[in-house]
Amino acid sequence: MTQGAGRGSDMWHNASAMSATPDPLPGGYTPTQRDLPVVGPAAVAPSPTPTLVDTPSPLGRPGGEPGPLYVVGDVHGYLDELRTALLNQGLIDTEDHWIAGNARLWFLGDFTDRGPDGVGVIDLVMQLSAEAAAAGGYCKALMGNHELLLIGAKRFGDTPVNSGAGTASFKAAWLLNGGQHSDMERLQDHHIQWMSRLDAMALADDHLLVHSDTTAYREYGDTITDVNDAITEALTHHDADETWDLFRKFTKRFAFRDEGGSTAVREMLDTYGGRRLVHGHSPIPYLLGEVGSEDGDDGAPQVHGPHVYADSLAVAMDGGVTMAGKLLVSQLPLPA
Repeated sequence: MTQGAGRGSDMWHNASAMSATPDPLPGGYTPTQRDLPVVGPAAVAPSPTPTLVDTPSPLGRPGGEPGPLYVVGDVHGYLDELRTALLNQGLIDTEDHWIAGNARLWFLGDFTDRGPDGVGVIDLVMQLSAEAAAAGGYCKALMGNHELLLIGAKRFGDTPVNSGAGTASFKAAWLLNGGQHSDMERLQDHHIQWMSRLDAMALADDHLLVHSDTTAYREYGDTITDVNDAITEALTHHDADETWDLFRKFTKRFAFRDEGGSTAVREMLDTYGGRRLVHGHSPIPYLLGEVGSEDGDDGAPQVHGPHVYADSLAVAMDGGVTMAGKLLVSQLPLPA
């Protein structure tokens, strides 16, 4: 693959469900040269509705120090891989229950699409949020661009949106980006409500946590609270074009990778706080230019852990599970 491969926004896949030729891609999108595989819909048993959705999350046990801090990269519906990774870190048991006491766990977004059980991933995160809070820790999640995509597909379907390059729709974009029919069939109102209230960014132990490696967050405010409030407020408007604009902006990537990348990270840290920025969104093999060939002859990309780059100011956590890479769950801080 050439060095330019993977230098675009989320992949626009061919989808058999599309009955017509897709409209031109919206402004700001650059297709990658490699298609990530889309896992076909699987017959998955419906998950029970969680009894607790929004549970206050204390920093630790009363009078005690906060527990260790962990982050999870993009999951994209790979529930079994997520279970294995959490189990290996000692965060859950073999029955998927929280056993990590006052540990703190952040998911960086993108729970669904491409993998077989995105709704199952959401249900597990919601369950662990309640169990971790009860144990004196917390399990929290950030909003990724695929949460915005799924919210839009559910709310607006085929409604035309102003894409910047002709008409488009959330449903078409969702299918082209690996949307799974089995997820949509099982998606319920409480899932949408939970996703629409997720924060876009957070600060934990001097780590600025975001989903996307973009500076677009700065368009929504100069503080973490302002950014989160602005995005939550925008989603309450139930406006297709406004939601599409959010999705488009947070699908951008690679702001911290090339020349000037470290400066862009520093500007984010100077604005919102923290000594390091931790993100998902862009698979590490893309950041490194080490993805395999399109026919797969080069084998699966070798991802052994998070990628620290941009003068050690940025940490990439998307191990490329959708391209047979690795689903990353790591404890912070990481060595430089």
